[in-house]
Amino acid sequence: MRGMSVDGGTGVRRLKSEADEPGWEVDPDDDWGVAVIATVGRQVKLRREAVGMRAADFGVAVGYGEDLVYKIEGGKRIPRPEFLDRADEVLRAGGLLSAMKEDVAKVRYPKKVRELAKLEAQAVELQLYDPLNIHGLLQTPEYARGLLLMRRPAYSQDEVERMVAGRMARKSVFDRDPAPRWGSSWRNGRFGARWADGHGCAPSSNTCSRWPTCGTSSFR
Repeated sequence: MRGMSVDGGTGVRRLKSEADEPGWEVDPDDDWGVAVIATVGRQVKLRREAVGMRAADFGVAVGYGEDLVYKIEGGKRIPRPEFLDRADEVLRAGGLLSAMKEDVAKVRYPKKVRELAKLEAQAVELQLYDPLNIHGLLQTPEYARGLLLMRRPAYSQDEVERMVAGRMARKSVFDRDPAPRWGSSWRNGRFGARWADGHGCAPSSNTCSRWPTCGTSSFR
């Protein structure tokens, strides 16, 4: 279901729906993550009701469809950081909703790599090694999705999208200033580019680029 609204008289603007944000579901097996998102959703709902705003009107104000608002309030969807900032402003929460972004960001990571992500966030230099694939921190969404789709027994589509989103969230470690230095070595002798201006290029491997599920286009 998609919400619609008129944007300043200039035309119809489509609000975000669940289909627009794959990978933001809560892992039902992650007890801590479920508790965090349920708490955040409850606070959003309480704040919305405190100012007397209907879910549909609130959705228009933050650019979300009514169905997506209800899923966030019900703890079924992980809210984006920009959603929490906008909700904080619209609901006049005084920074309380925005302050939840740090804990919400941790929920994006699968629980088995949550401690690893914490260490990555503190690192000043990363040495990456993978004999077969491009390391997860350097993968594009298409490449990560291709690898996950080859897994047997197969993941569900929702699981794949959630894992891809979590893996992409970990790349925020390179958005720090200063960004960590990194090096990447390969068993076949290929070596990844080093950081120059805070960015870098992912190393290539003939082995992984020839896999039919990924292909060279997944590096872009």
